[in-house]
Amino acid sequence: MLAIVNGKLLTITNGVIENGTLLLENGKIKELGDSSVQIPSQAVVIDARGNWVTPGLIDAHSHLGLFGEPRVPATNDGNEKTGPVQAEVRGIDSLNPNDIAIPQVLKAGVTTVYTGPGSSNIVGGTGFAMKTYGNTAYDMVIEGTEAMKFALGENPKRNYKERKQLPSTRMGNAAVLRMAFMKAQDYLKKIERAKKNEKPLPPRDLGLEALGKVLRREMKARIHCHRADDIMTAIRIGEEFNLDFTLEHCTEGYHIADIIARKKIPCVIGPLLMGPAKQELWDVRMTTPAVMVDAGVKIAIMVDSSAPTKYLAVHAGLTVRYGLPEAEAFKAITINAAEIIGLADRLGSLDPGKDADVVIWDGHPLSNFSQATHVIVDGEVVYKN
Repeated sequence: MLAIVNGKLLTITNGVIENGTLLLENGKIKELGDSSVQIPSQAVVIDARGNWVTPGLIDAHSHLGLFGEPRVPATNDGNEKTGPVQAEVRGIDSLNPNDIAIPQVLKAGVTTVYTGPGSSNIVGGTGFAMKTYGNTAYDMVIEGTEAMKFALGENPKRNYKERKQLPSTRMGNAAVLRMAFMKAQDYLKKIERAKKNEKPLPPRDLGLEALGKVLRREMKARIHCHRADDIMTAIRIGEEFNLDFTLEHCTEGYHIADIIARKKIPCVIGPLLMGPAKQELWDVRMTTPAVMVDAGVKIAIMVDSSAPTKYLAVHAGLTVRYGLPEAEAFKAITINAAEIIGLADRLGSLDPGKDADVVIWDGHPLSNFSQATHVIVDGEVVYKN
């Protein structure tokens, strides 16, 4: 058993406990409360006096372990650029647990990320959630968290225009996505008819099988969209095919925040510090998270990177500087992120029964002056500063 005592416990879901006590046992949070909590004699005690204690931070949209660092062709495995529809590829097959970026992210208090393929294709393949500590994919990847990456806007348009093939326009992007879903619908119908008539099943198709899971809402659709019109296209197609989907980046979401809120679509916003590298980023605004939350949208904040994921807390701190309430900024990198990636029952807050992923900070966690002094994953101290 591990006991953290005298710390300022930021529970996320149940307020702040000053001079709190947190008990961790068998990889789970066992108990928490004020100094009246009884500490078993066999517990290893960490005195967090003067420090903050939070759940492990979560980046709900990263490319950690797939794009590789240093970013050279030998390590860059995040985009399969050989066709606009690559539903059959699985990000886990590109995961390098020994990527030098992963321990940097862990030491910064980010204990879980959702990582996956990039946005070169209309359908980019599946991503997954993983802990940032472990030796192999079996140690790190959290089963059942797979989701499908889709992308609209400039990236696929540019990639395939260079090849002089569909899609090279925004209407081409949407057409390719619709055609992919229609093929998957036909595939599912063939399977259904074959089973009904006790006939041989059609030949397996890994891509159509994966898209079939998206159509059956067994797998979430994560749709990359920056510009407001691309966001609306994502919503239009998401509703057309009755998808369980999120809006990723949502850079110009402030233009249509009321629509997104009314439709109750979660958004993973960022990267907030990216400059205007392409037209659809020309009006990126630091105020976007505040505007979206004020409208009633559930948000998470992303860094959208590999090693720079270590600055997730700083990104969240900047959103407070630009109008987002502090409590909402914390939620955006803890419980909201956990809900969006389907892990709110295990992660995102200091609650009994949840995974013992805990970070002790030497100052305010969202301050660029603060550092993690201890990072605990599944009840084990995996980093001590």
